[in-house]
Amino acid sequence: MESNNGRYWTRILVLFAAGLAGVLSAIPIIPKLIAASGEEPPLPMALIQAASVVQSSAILFGMVLLGAWLSPKVDLGTPLIDTYVLRTARAPDTRRILVSSIAGGLVGGVLLVAISRYWLPALPTEFIENAGKFDPPFYTRILYGGITEEILIRWGLMTFLTWGLFRLTQGKDSTVSASNYLLAILLSAIVFGAGHLPAAHLLAPEVTAPLVAYIIVGNSAFGLIAGYLYWKRGLEAAILAHVLAHCVMVVSEMLAS
Repeated sequence: MESNNGRYWTRILVLFAAGLAGVLSAIPIIPKLIAASGEEPPLPMALIQAASVVQSSAILFGMVLLGAWLSPKVDLGTPLIDTYVLRTARAPDTRRILVSSIAGGLVGGVLLVAISRYWLPALPTEFIENAGKFDPPFYTRILYGGITEEILIRWGLMTFLTWGLFRLTQGKDSTVSASNYLLAILLSAIVFGAGHLPAAHLLAPEVTAPLVAYIIVGNSAFGLIAGYLYWKRGLEAAILAHVLAHCVMVVSEMLAS
């Protein structure tokens, strides 16, 4: 029988492998992002891409470790991986997880499309033009946007914030309060949204207030849905919802073109 230590590292490797697929899928968009900025690359493109993969992989592995260490302390987890990969838990209500994921993905996708269309007239023309040229391929949206970002933000960051708030505001042997989960969801969503500002600056040298608001609100909005799903249904629910939200946005873009 596999030891507890073996199961612990198996989960880490599964999550890291899933996240790494997203990191590798983003390699082709690095030249597009640099080209959209209008600046000459300081190093050969192959070296920039390799450095990006190494840096992103190191951050990913650190966040996977952080989530694996802290998630049991605050009752957050990966119910489908635990059951069907590690075989360490009773089968969860898979139907409930799928229904919640589909609902969250559809609502989140429609919400993101609505936010984009609402803010579009106020965004800098250069940003809109460069964003159109930069447009990531579908597989990168699914693998990096849907999987890697959820591992980084929900599994790593939100778990850490939940644990930190719990330790600051509650006794060690108490149950994590709903308010701490909700605050961690909000904070991680805002951090996720703000994390997109450097890319926005590359696409638009003039970063206006409407652009900042669009980037933070647009990216944070779905984070609230994904964070809630992670809390209530597990990491896999947040991943599935994020993937579906990207599918909704791609279909919307196809219909609009």
